[in-house]
Amino acid sequence: MSGVGAGPFRVALTIDAEHADRPTEPGVTARLLDVLSDAGALATFFVQGRWAEAEPRVARRIAEEGHLVGNHSHHHARLTLLTSAGIRRDALAAGRAIREATGADPAPWYRCPFGAGAGSARVVRALADAGYTDVGWTVDSRDWTGVAAPRLEDDVVRGAVAAGDGAVVLLHGWPAATPLALPGIVARLRDAGAELVRVDALPVLPGRRVPEGGTP
Repeated sequence: MSGVGAGPFRVALTIDAEHADRPTEPGVTARLLDVLSDAGALATFFVQGRWAEAEPRVARRIAEEGHLVGNHSHHHARLTLLTSAGIRRDALAAGRAIREATGADPAPWYRCPFGAGAGSARVVRALADAGYTDVGWTVDSRDWTGVAAPRLEDDVVRGAVAAGDGAVVLLHGWPAATPLALPGIVARLRDAGAELVRVDALPVLPGRRVPEGGTP
């Protein structure tokens, strides 16, 4: 199912809450939560363990406001560079930090940093041993590139409508344009017939849809 007028379809907005590798505007994740609260919309947040330790109040708010909490690793390293034991240790360390900060168990939801390793049988096995399964995306907002809010809004809406039922949108919790674009994204997707859901409401979860290393 795709395209405006095709009937109701489910879209999962997912937000990677993480330390960025570049200067960022403070408070972006909290502003994203404000937008979602005002719109009465739920999302899925993949939380980096070290970020949760640094931002426990915002991390706790994610769970308290009904959003699904997932694991986005502890150190945000490319999993292909870690041993299988290292992958498990990192995922478990992140899980502990996320549970302590949010009060929610992120298992089994996981997103590989940079998308690296999502297509690797070794990485997938190591994550499974730690109790996790990777969740990819079908629509890459590319908000991390510094795209302006109007373009970001248009790109996400077009991509999600084209992907249709089960679309998973990748956003990040630090680019300044993302909270500016989010109100329009939510409103326009709903106008197009989308139901905004958490990834645990989707019958099928996507794998990685971009080349490894394509996004933070």
